This record gives sequence, C-alpha cells and structure tokens, in this order.
Amino acid sequence: MGLFGKKKNVEKADFSLLKTDMHSHLIPGIDDGAKDMDTSLELIRGMQELGYSKIITTPHILWDMYKNTSEVILEKLELVRAAVKEAGIKMEIQAAAEYFLDEHVEELLAEKKPLLTIHKNWVLCEFSLAYPSHSLKSILFDMQMQGYQPVIAHPERYIYLENNKTFYDELKDIGCLFQLNLPSIDGFYGKSVKELAQYIAKKNYYDLIGTDLHNDRYLQALHSPGLATPLKKLLDTGKIRNLEL
Repeated sequence: MGLFGKKKNVEKADFSLLKTDMHSHLIPGIDDGAKDMDTSLELIRGMQELGYSKIITTPHILWDMYKNTSEVILEKLELVRAAVKEAGIKMEIQAAAEYFLDEHVEELLAEKKPLLTIHKNWVLCEFSLAYPSHSLKSILFDMQMQGYQPVIAHPERYIYLENNKTFYDELKDIGCLFQLNLPSIDGFYGKSVKELAQYIAKKNYYDLIGTDLHNDRYLQALHSPGLATPLKKLLDTGKIRNLEL
C-alpha cells in the first residue's frame, strides 16, 4: 500500500506531531482567508483542538488583489494576538506572508526591502496556478542572492506541471524547499493535485507541511481520517522540518 493508497484509517491525524502550522490565512479582512475576528478565533480554536500549538499565519501579498505590506501584516497580527489571549486560547501566533512572485516582489528585492520570513531566512512563495511563470527562476535567484531561502508553497497545485515534472527537479536543484498543503493528500483539491502530491512525496521532496487554512471548509478537511496514515509516513521519512519552526 503506497503513501496515498485507498485504505484509510479510522483515527484522525495527530497534528501535535507537527506542532507548528506555517501556512494559513487567519488575519481577518486582509485577503481571502478569515473575514472577521470571530472567524479567525473560531479557526484558531479549531487548530488548537487538532493538536497544533503554534501558528505562523501567512497572508497573501499579491499586488493585483491584496496590497498587503509587512507593516500592515504585523500591525494586524497584534490585534489577533490580543483577541486570542482575551478568548483564552492557548496558541502561539506569529505571522509572515505568502509572496506571489510578481513584479511587486521584484521591486521589493530591487529596493532591498526586508521580506517577512516564516523561520530565519525562509520565505514562503507562490506563483500562478494557471500558467507557467517566465520570470520565476530570475526572482528566486534574486531572493537567494539576498540571503533568502525560498519555500515553494503547495507545489502539487501547479497542475500544468503534470507534463513537465522535471521542473520540480530544477527547483530542488537550485535549493528551494517544498511545502505540502496537507489536504492535497486526501483529494481536497481534486485528483490531479493528489497525484502530483503523491509524485512529489515519492521523490522525498517535501520539507514542510502546512494547512493553507482559509475557512471552515479547510478546517473540516483536516478532520478527515484519510490524513492519518499519509501524515505519519511523511513524518517517518525524517525530511519534514516543521519542528524547527
């Protein structure tokens, strides 16, 4: 039975084994994640119940849609922390960002503006889900030249790479880390994404596991018994680095 085989356990996944979630959208009202503080608290409480003890939430910085800045994110983070404390939720909350690799990020790098990191010099990055990016490698190179470690968010979701899987090898060869969206392994995003997640996992390319939590639908997906065995097998590889966060 492979990592993504059809047989499912009856138990839920033990997320305390990860301790930290490093990809979510829980700062209210600044992207397509939590709409208000009540929703944010509900989702954070749900993460606590699943076994997480730390969240590094990562609002989108996608300049055509979400013109977030480091200053805005960190200011809103303090509001979330205060609300979490008042609600009596035991959860460590930090914030970074999910940077869409576009002209705005190129400008930030050109101007030597500090990027928000999930850990030390690690920067969570994404690119178009619809078509290949011609400037991707150039931006990643510029990031690395400035001392950043790119972390590619949900590489399994770039389904146009189904016919160009060597691109994953190229990203790994230039030193990128890969982050799995955990619901991908249970078909949350569809069959093609699940199959790509399986391919990347078999290559032992995943370094981090995140939820990409946006709303209650994502939270409910994390309760699926289909996550338990794959999560344990990913952790058994010794490659997953969430405990470093």
